[in-house]
Amino acid sequence: MLEKIITLENISLVDFLGVENENIKEIASAFPESKILSRGNEIQIKGTAPQILEINKLLDSLLGHYHKFGKVSNDNIKEYLQNGEQTNEFGKEENILVFGTRGSKIAPKTANQVKLVKAAKKQDLVFALGPAGTGKTYVSVALAMQALKNKDVKKVIVTRPAVEAGENLGFLPGDLKEKIDPYLRPIFDALHDMIQGEKLHHYMETGVIEIAPLAYMRGRTLNNAFILLDEAQNTTPMQIKMFLTRIGPNSKVIVTGDRTQVDLPPRQESGLIQAVEILKGVKGIGFVELDEKDVVRHPLVKDIIKAYKKHIENL
Repeated sequence: MLEKIITLENISLVDFLGVENENIKEIASAFPESKILSRGNEIQIKGTAPQILEINKLLDSLLGHYHKFGKVSNDNIKEYLQNGEQTNEFGKEENILVFGTRGSKIAPKTANQVKLVKAAKKQDLVFALGPAGTGKTYVSVALAMQALKNKDVKKVIVTRPAVEAGENLGFLPGDLKEKIDPYLRPIFDALHDMIQGEKLHHYMETGVIEIAPLAYMRGRTLNNAFILLDEAQNTTPMQIKMFLTRIGPNSKVIVTGDRTQVDLPPRQESGLIQAVEILKGVKGIGFVELDEKDVVRHPLVKDIIKAYKKHIENL
């Protein structure tokens, strides 16, 4: 039996090896005739020469995935084991949506995020549903920036219900911008990852990129635009209907939301949940479900979502 040791350098061990080395355990289970162990920043492989070559090739592919996306999940391991590097869909270069302000490649990182990208390319209206941390908003913003860069649309409009469904901003201090900024901050953060500060400022000054509370969509027809409605679980049925009927010619719309984080008053129905039920049979509308497997934040977030999901199911 031969032995090979691979030393991991300049890598976050938990993001590559997984929590409690779950990624290495997954790889080891796929090669039962070999022995694969991780100690510190070293991976020890024992087996025949062909086995070691195959495992080494897999680890090289996963290291490439890590350097592209900053993390390797257990589902990534399974995808590579099943399909290999060449067919691993979310690792393909052609799936890059935009380049970030620091030169990073922004692309879907999970299978369901790839589904969201494909749905947005095919359909003019897409509902992306899933818990926090699944990347639904970030990927949607990247799709909007790609459409703007390719001149598929003339402007990008991002909106979300502010504070709560009623959008009662009056009690907050400051002018309108100061009132709404905290509720639109996640959108600004995503945009700053994708557009240099001066260019972003210019786009917003000239109206090429518009970020506004949902109430500002009333009475408008949104033409030649990529439109994102974020946090849609906090819209009322009347609000989401108002928004959806604003869609004009040559426009793309993505509606994102989390069914489990509705902040509406008691007994107030979520417009998102109602809209999905009403529109699920309408041709030309796409629906993409993301779940805890798509979480790209801290590994604990995935476990937190699972725990809450289990708690709700046991009620």
